Amino acid sequence: MKISESCAKCLYDRQRARMPDEDYLKEVRSLLEERGENDSSPLLVYRFNQAYARRFGSADSYAGVKRSYNDLVLSMADHLRAQIEASDDPLAAALAYARVGNYIDFGAMDTVDEATFLGLFKEAVLRPEEKSVYESFLKACEKGERFLLIADNCGEIVLDRLLLEQLKKRFGQLCLQVLVRGGEVLNDVTVRDAVYAGVDQLAEIFSNGAAIAGTVYGLMPEEARQALDAADVVLAKGQGNYESLSGQGRHIFYAFLCKCDLFTSRFRVPALTGMLVEENTGMPAGENTVGPGSV
Repeated sequence: MKISESCAKCLYDRQRARMPDEDYLKEVRSLLEERGENDSSPLLVYRFNQAYARRFGSADSYAGVKRSYNDLVLSMADHLRAQIEASDDPLAAALAYARVGNYIDFGAMDTVDEATFLGLFKEAVLRPEEKSVYESFLKACEKGERFLLIADNCGEIVLDRLLLEQLKKRFGQLCLQVLVRGGEVLNDVTVRDAVYAGVDQLAEIFSNGAAIAGTVYGLMPEEARQALDAADVVLAKGQGNYESLSGQGRHIFYAFLCKCDLFTSRFRVPALTGMLVEENTGMPAGENTVGPGSV
């Protein structure tokens, strides 16, 4: 997903708020000005983080935040699982819940509020406008053998596990795999976090090879590339994965909340609207997306 000028300004402003050092900001401006046509926001932030580490050492740790939200959602898991099982379509319910978890984003969100997060579950359903995409998702799962979930945040990964449970129940032939971040970046999920959430009990876990809040094929190790290339069904969670994967000619389903102006404008929906998007091979993402609505 190409970076607009408004997105570039937002990226710069966030770095200025992070560290108002003129030499560092000069390097940030250079990275923005020299960006490639197809460079995504997650890739640029990865480069910013490398520049930051060279100058100032490691970035702030989100270890406490990650454990806190994983523990919060783990404490809710039995209750949410019971609600999922009691619904008319447990897989649809699990997908809607997993999408709510995308709210826990300390990169795109200025403030992450626990009360707001919990409140999103009250209306967590797939909207009527999403029916055709969901049906296409079901058909792909029915025909497929390998399912790859590209994860995003901690806390959210516990809800992803509930989704994987329902996928296994409904489509027992699917080999489930999960791709996570290759290093510590914001509150994004790593192999260690995914294992803490119990995902390893359901799926094989792969690292994307870098501390990047997205999925950049050129930075991925061969094992992860093979998992992506061989997957019959790919579900990518979160804005960062959408930004770094869309427009590459792959057939991918995306699930995320619209958390910034770029996404609310692109999909013409209010903030925190849940989206289920299908990108067909050769078709730019967004041309067969769901319509406006609320989570």
